[in-house]
Amino acid sequence: MQPRSPAARSAWSPIEVRRSQASVCPLISSAEANGRTLDRYAASLLASGQDAANLAVAFTGHASEELRGCLVHELVLRGIAVAEIPGIARWATSSHWRRHPLGGLPLTRSDIESRSDLPRYSSRGSSHSMPFGPSESREPAVLTGVRSSSAQETTTEADATVIATAVANWAEESNGRIEARGFDLAKPLDPASVPAALLTPGLDCLRGAGKKAALSVTVLPPAQAWRVVFGAASSGGAYSRGSFGAYGRLAAWRSLAALAGCPEGATPDEVEPQVRDCVWHGFDADTKWFEQVAWDIGLAALAPDRRRLAVLAATDTD
Repeated sequence: MQPRSPAARSAWSPIEVRRSQASVCPLISSAEANGRTLDRYAASLLASGQDAANLAVAFTGHASEELRGCLVHELVLRGIAVAEIPGIARWATSSHWRRHPLGGLPLTRSDIESRSDLPRYSSRGSSHSMPFGPSESREPAVLTGVRSSSAQETTTEADATVIATAVANWAEESNGRIEARGFDLAKPLDPASVPAALLTPGLDCLRGAGKKAALSVTVLPPAQAWRVVFGAASSGGAYSRGSFGAYGRLAAWRSLAALAGCPEGATPDEVEPQVRDCVWHGFDADTKWFEQVAWDIGLAALAPDRRRLAVLAATDTD
């Protein structure tokens, strides 16, 4: 069932409301019986296809806590004010689930998240292109600035793992490759010099770029950086199913936080100002590292003090 406009909602008869609520119940029971993966999928289906007020039934009775948590954030991503729906608000604002992995996510959608690509499940559902992949036409980057060896890698294995959170499913469940690295810079870097700086550290994904292979580097607004990592996490790669909306949201914030240089455990409310103050770049290169199929990502974040450059690259193939 497609979500209805506010005007259409007000015109629903009591019979229609009861039918919509009844259609929610089988999915709730099924999700409880079949575990977390189905909880996530069921929450995505319900948030896409049901009026939010009807979903309050999921927050009473026998629905799993996992389904409820996922459903809250699937709705938040769709711009629903969950704190204004009594049956949902009582559960979502309670303290008992704050230790749940999703418990620290805000109950409102930030401007950065407003362009999240979310599925619609119905005979009239829409499709969209994902916010990553090889460029159809590459324009070589303007390599201003002097390349030097003044970038010192600081990436630990733990750092790389957190940066790569959003694309981890590409490698764990599909054929993906990931490069996640961070570099301290000897002096502040002019944002215009980022394309040249990307060639300095010897990134595997850019080996040969700028000489034998075309390199394209574009400044991105923070919202587009979010859209890229959220799309990778929620929708998955060539063979991975992805984490759907709620856990995709969590993974996206973790990757953005690490790229922006925020400490582990920082909340999205603490991370967002830092993300906004970074200078974000998307890059694309015709190198052998990238599969050049449909799942290519290149993101670089220049820190607010311009003394740190972090990079996330990922590629996958069928």
